[in-house]
Amino acid sequence: MTRGKTAARLSEILSRRLYNLVNRIASLPDLKVAVEANHDNNRWWPKTVDDPRIRMLVAGWSARVSYSMVDSYALVVRQARNIGYDRITRAGDDEIARLVRPIGLATARITYLRSLTTFLARIESEGTDPLADDAAVIIQRFAKDVRQASFKVAQCAILYARGYHCGIIPVDDGMVRRLAPVLGLYLPAGPKAHEHMRRELETSVAARPDDYRELAQQHRYRVTIPADVPPTWWVHLMLIYFKRLYLNRPASRLCPARPVCNAVLDCPHSDFP
Repeated sequence: MTRGKTAARLSEILSRRLYNLVNRIASLPDLKVAVEANHDNNRWWPKTVDDPRIRMLVAGWSARVSYSMVDSYALVVRQARNIGYDRITRAGDDEIARLVRPIGLATARITYLRSLTTFLARIESEGTDPLADDAAVIIQRFAKDVRQASFKVAQCAILYARGYHCGIIPVDDGMVRRLAPVLGLYLPAGPKAHEHMRRELETSVAARPDDYRELAQQHRYRVTIPADVPPTWWVHLMLIYFKRLYLNRPASRLCPARPVCNAVLDCPHSDFP
């Protein structure tokens, strides 16, 4: 079998496994509650923030913020939105440190802000549009040129700047460490794993968008999915909350035979009583 045919076969297998996983976890009540609460207006990245520059800023500032700190983070987001991007970039370090105090790591947050400001000014002078130009190229440049960023931060920043339904599925560390093995997805070592997994997930969803919309309807998810784009945002939330609610805990309910077994949870292979 040629390399091209092998890659196509592996993509087909991943596509089937991803669909089977989403179909299985869509029936989990606690996951459904979390997804419905965050789909149309996300708690971390709310629609009330209009300026894409602020969106890129606060998406980066969400790094190393735990779920237990979401209220503190939301306060910082509201304050940043009210102050405005231009005023924030002109503020001194002491003022920025006070702004981000609820989420800590002031030095890293300030470094990210200053570097993001330089990056956005540079690409604007080049005529590059982070809201319209090729997402993969922008993510690559963002991860390389913005200090305190990475592929996972770049993915989040560009997704939030463009809007929930732009086709990007951001991948965090937990998805790389815990979700990829559930899917039988082989990833390269290091930071590139996040970008590799992002591309694989997006390709799989884009290959069968109607099937995923049908899943959301079948399981009666009260979410608004645009008809003209793949439901990547819905799938992202399904995966990220499955990871948080099930894979971050002791895995007694998770089938050890995944990805061969499609049952995922509470099957005869697992230890769950």
